[in-house]
Amino acid sequence: MDIKDIEKILGLYHDGDLDAPTAATRLKDLSFQDLGYARVDHARAARQGFPEVIFGQGKATEQIAGIFEQIASRSPNVLITRTTADVYGVIRNIYTDAEWHESAKLIRVWRDRTELGVGEITVATAGTSDIPVAEEAALTAEAMGNRVQRIWDAGVAGVHRILAERERLQKSRVVIVVAGMEGALPSVVGGLVSVPVIAVPTSIGYGASFGGVAALLGMLNSCSSNVTVVNIDNGFGAGFSASLMNRPWPSPTD
Repeated sequence: MDIKDIEKILGLYHDGDLDAPTAATRLKDLSFQDLGYARVDHARAARQGFPEVIFGQGKATEQIAGIFEQIASRSPNVLITRTTADVYGVIRNIYTDAEWHESAKLIRVWRDRTELGVGEITVATAGTSDIPVAEEAALTAEAMGNRVQRIWDAGVAGVHRILAERERLQKSRVVIVVAGMEGALPSVVGGLVSVPVIAVPTSIGYGASFGGVAALLGMLNSCSSNVTVVNIDNGFGAGFSASLMNRPWPSPTD
């Protein structure tokens, strides 16, 4: 945070050119820390309801550890997505209670377990092969203060399996549905519930699935009006969005 920028904002407030709420907002938006290789956004939680999440893929272990130290010093809950067990070994030396989730390839520090959601989030998969992406969604939603239930391997090839979970689905505040292949399950679930359904296409499937594009297009063309779609394999994005949908308004973090 640049001291000159703070002085400028305070000067505008002093002269009457900014009211107090506007000045406070501008000061909040200044709050980042420049590490040279990363600008750590310490104001992320205030703006978006959760601290900056570290995307591990493509970053050096030392970079991940450096960013993690700064975020963990100010935020009780921290997530590192798309990372490795080797990185976890380094992170655990910094914070011994860090969790390693092999399936999701995710590291989680979960110190604040305050419940912030008004209902329950359900994460369902079409197949067992979709679980890694679904777990990324579930672990994210839990870290953001939600009760999460999991329904695995309930795809349309045996549609009676998802129909057997109708009661649990209908009691949910938000449902995340993770599917590869042709991506049909979110439309089926959307037709069963009166809440938002977040569809997550996965890259699971044979040649003509085109690495998840077939599922993505199928979900985007869903005739269930309550279905919205995130990117291929983006369990994190689904869990984050579901968490915000599940919060009361105004948010308890405001």
